[in-house]
Amino acid sequence: MNKNPAISPAHVATAPAELTPSDVGALGIDEVRAAADRIRDAVVHTPTMHSITLSQITGAEIWLKFENLQFTAAYKERGALNALLLMDEDRRSRGVIAASAGNHSQGLSYHGTRLGVPVTIVMPRTTPTVKVMQTQSVGGKVVLEGETFDEAYAHARKLEAELGLTFVHPFDDPDVAAGAGTVALEMFADTPDLDCIVTPIGGGGLISGMATVARALNPDMKVYGVQAALFPSMYARIKGVDMPCGGDTLAEGIAVKYPGEFTSKVIADKVDDILLVDEAALEKAVSLLLQIEKTVVEGAGAAGLAAVLEHPEKFAGRKIGLVLCGGNIDTRLLANVLLRDLARSGRLARLRITLQDRPGSLYKVMREFNQHNVNIIEIYHQRIFTNLPAKGLITDIECEARDREQLDDLVAALRKSGYVVNPVELD
Repeated sequence: MNKNPAISPAHVATAPAELTPSDVGALGIDEVRAAADRIRDAVVHTPTMHSITLSQITGAEIWLKFENLQFTAAYKERGALNALLLMDEDRRSRGVIAASAGNHSQGLSYHGTRLGVPVTIVMPRTTPTVKVMQTQSVGGKVVLEGETFDEAYAHARKLEAELGLTFVHPFDDPDVAAGAGTVALEMFADTPDLDCIVTPIGGGGLISGMATVARALNPDMKVYGVQAALFPSMYARIKGVDMPCGGDTLAEGIAVKYPGEFTSKVIADKVDDILLVDEAALEKAVSLLLQIEKTVVEGAGAAGLAAVLEHPEKFAGRKIGLVLCGGNIDTRLLANVLLRDLARSGRLARLRITLQDRPGSLYKVMREFNQHNVNIIEIYHQRIFTNLPAKGLITDIECEARDREQLDDLVAALRKSGYVVNPVELD
């Protein structure tokens, strides 16, 4: 755990310490190449594919690395497997432990079970049941402890000492970062003339490995990291600023309050800049990847594309590699994201219309919808809880239009007919 007293659960600050020779030697291109040889037969060499449509939308040449096609639907199993294979038989036989409520838990459990290594995962009691079940389904023993990740982490370190287990950190470990770096080796082998990579940052393991490879193969390559604006922990640490850190982000896979000690040093040395993206950009990126590439990506996995969409001037004309680092997203949450994206684009809307409570009022409004060929999905009447006169009512109509222009034409026609119409906007 990060013991820097300047970093609290609510705020993150201070710059990383200077990189030392031992830090540099712990993670290099040779370590990543060795990891690639070590794990090659047990992980998927996922495809790197050009997206014509996303390239047209962004003004850059977009190449996607589909790590959401791994068995556990995330790149995390690369680092977990590399760490397991580097352990001696004594440590493997005693077992390993980790604190995680996400993709690391599944990757470590899957490969540990496959290798005959007992795996214990400590998760907060607040972890969604589906994540507990997914971890158990691939062989992990789940221990629920604490209300927060920090409490689960502390309990995992306690069990590590009491039971003689080996702790496998999800990101702040050179062996784990080397395994993650194999993503870049494959991507550059498939598309050698990339001149830029944009990679999500949580604790920093993935970008540490990828930046190490990028700098070794092409020192002039632009390397950008991306964090959710609600969790700018590495951004704040690298830039030495104090920023609030917390909230309900779609990118839960990179919602890390405590950046890695080792990884922050690597990032300070090898990454050009870190960009922050808001929730609307993350939602848009998840939706675009499903609509255009027909691929399911979690919020963290879409962060790279979100950054390119948010900063088109920075990436115009570049040949960019983006890692879709995970695809584990709750189906109900995914449905919400898609519907909210339709609402932002003007294809779905809720119109709040003030009417007089008399026969035929609603019918007359319906005729306007019919004339503009806008489909009505739901109608909500409100007569009681309103500050309108007793003979007035508010009607909320959820509807589906072809595009924003068709919706705007309907609203204009309703207002011309004398109706008070207020679209209910998303935040």
